[in-house]
Amino acid sequence: MSKKLRSLLVHAERVLIRLEATLPGPAAPPEWDAAHAFLWRRRHGRAGLQAVKVPSAVRLEDLQDIDEQKTRIVRNTRQFLAGHRANNVLLTGSRGSGKSSLVKALLNEYGGAGLRVIELDKADLADLPEIMELVAARPERFIVFCDDLSFEEGEVAYKALKSALDGSISGVADNVLIYATSNRRHLMPEYYDENLATRHVDGEIHPGEAVEEKVSLSERFGLWLSFYPFGQDEYLHIVEHWLKTFGVPRVRSKEARQAALQWALLRGSRSGRVAWQFARDFAGRLEGGE
Repeated sequence: MSKKLRSLLVHAERVLIRLEATLPGPAAPPEWDAAHAFLWRRRHGRAGLQAVKVPSAVRLEDLQDIDEQKTRIVRNTRQFLAGHRANNVLLTGSRGSGKSSLVKALLNEYGGAGLRVIELDKADLADLPEIMELVAARPERFIVFCDDLSFEEGEVAYKALKSALDGSISGVADNVLIYATSNRRHLMPEYYDENLATRHVDGEIHPGEAVEEKVSLSERFGLWLSFYPFGQDEYLHIVEHWLKTFGVPRVRSKEARQAALQWALLRGSRSGRVAWQFARDFAGRLEGGE
């Protein structure tokens, strides 16, 4: 080896050492006892878990008229906490119907029993293996929560989630489940021309490859929970619950019925979220002396 080449290699090694020192290292463990909920956040190239000091206060009993969905997800979560087999969960359906609130309520119900929730943005789904490695040795049981999940064509995060659910050779940590909410049942947009590839063989329908690919992601969630728009009676029942929770006297809550219907009409929706927002407005105006 010539002297010039040796000098060049030495210089290159020094550059690589300096470059390595600037690269972000693995995420440091948080103060696990500081909270029951954590956010996965990336700042200045470094990712880590940030404790949520004031989590949502919603309770399971606050979520009205979704009893079947509540029963199924509670059963699955209790199995998980007991160390038994349980499924990843996909909650889909109409907006404001309680999908996200149901996951938050689980934390309030079972945080004392060792349940922890890590909220993860879609953009950071590629970090799932790092999160699982970080929590694998912990005694707690973790739900990785992806809210309002949907993908466009060609997004890298789609493949990352698909792999994390059950397609990776490394498997999934026993103390981790993924709960995700979405307005789309199959998590990706579907187009009319994709159905043109559907074919019939011996009387059976065989979807085209594009359709199969989109369905395959949602199928990796073992438990599907569907949420539907509320009817008028259900909406008013939820309004009544929140008015009572906010301390509105019963006589005034009866007066609120027509106002609640008008509120929903203006919003173009009769959802649990709209009912909660109306009740907050009504209770606030009463507190202000109206």
